[in-house]
This record gives sequence, C-alpha cells and structure tokens, in this order.
Amino acid sequence: MAKIILTTDVAHLGEPGDIVEVKDGYARNYLLPRGYAIRATKGAERTVAEIRRAQEARRIRDLDHAKEVKQTLEGLGEVPVQAKAAKNSNKLFGSITPADVATAVKQAGGPQLDKRTIQMEGQIKSVGTHPVSVRLHPDVTASFQVAIHPAG
Repeated sequence: MAKIILTTDVAHLGEPGDIVEVKDGYARNYLLPRGYAIRATKGAERTVAEIRRAQEARRIRDLDHAKEVKQTLEGLGEVPVQAKAAKNSNKLFGSITPADVATAVKQAGGPQLDKRTIQMEGQIKSVGTHPVSVRLHPDVTASFQVAIHPAG
C-alpha cells in the first residue's frame, strides 16, 4: 500500500489535501503520472495546508453564497472573450475552452470560477454570442452569455 496526498478531487477517493492509502499500482500508474496526487513525505505533508487553502478559496461555501455568486455572474452581462479568427470569416482558429471562459469572467470583474463547473452547449468555434452555464451548487446554476470577438 502506498501513502499519497491528493492534489485534486478524485471520485470515490477524496478531496485535495487528503492523505490516503491506495494500492501501489494505482498510485504509480494512474494517480502520480496524471498529477492527481503526490507521494506522502514529510515535506509534502507540509504542503497539505497550502492545497487546502487554495481549494477553500475556490469553493462555494453554501447555498446563500452560491446565490450571491449567481447574481454577480448574471449581472456581468455579456462577457467578452478575444480569440483568433480567420480573416473575412466568423470561424475561430481552435475553440473556446471552459478555462478561457473562466479567465474572461475573472478579467470582467467576476468571481474566480473552477473550469470544471463551466458547461457549454457544444464547442464554441465561431465569433458571436454563445450561452454558458456554471454549476455553482447542486441547487444553483448561473447562466450568462460570452461574446466572442476576433483578436486584432
């Protein structure tokens, strides 16, 4: 059995900062190469507090906080996103990812969002306005629009 510290949320195992024991092969072949965990050493155990603080900063505390964040997100209106587009066309080079949306929301003065909570209807591959929703809490989902503009 290997003793590891989780760095991300792993289904059926634990949350970031948890110290768990798993089979050696699971740790060596899956968790460690993907960066989901680090080996539990004395130095690594000191970083548990840092991981927990970072996770707590992103976490929605309760239903009231989720409703407050929803109001803030929906009050932003259209969130502008710059992307490279083909000349004389509305098609983008690549697509807009949830990480791009999270960054744009933060730059527009909104809260810091976890990219895993952002849900988009298909991939965004064209200039224009597209709907996006964010699952803040099991009972609260915020919806807003992102406006894709071609970059210079």
